[in-house]
Amino acid sequence: MANTMQVELVSPERVVFSGEATQVITRTLGGGEIAFLPGHAPFLGALTESHTRITLADGSQLDAAVHGGFVQVSGNKVSILSDIAELAPDIDRPRAINAMERAEGALRHAHDAEAVAALSRAHARLNATGGLGIAH
Repeated sequence: MANTMQVELVSPERVVFSGEATQVITRTLGGGEIAFLPGHAPFLGALTESHTRITLADGSQLDAAVHGGFVQVSGNKVSILSDIAELAPDIDRPRAINAMERAEGALRHAHDAEAVAALSRAHARLNATGGLGIAH
């Protein structure tokens, strides 16, 4: 079994990441977090908004916010096809914090599916950049 696998993170606009990795952790819709290692059995799952972590071949971690889509494992390749995917360095933290606060304010007044989705997206972005407690 190989020590690495090919990983591709793709959004409709571009290939966000393509390279060798030793592990991918993401969150499936209704299934919770799942980790993929080299040699993983074939898998296909729907994704929810999440902080996705890719451990690169050199041991460093690539953090991304993934907003829906699918993950497929076939052979020694993990493909994440996402509606929107953002690498942590590309995320505007102040904007994500403002979006989170707006969504929380809207949810204080009524349950609104749009506000719930906005809050999930903001949490994924903030978690990918280190969470709420870390200023970048």
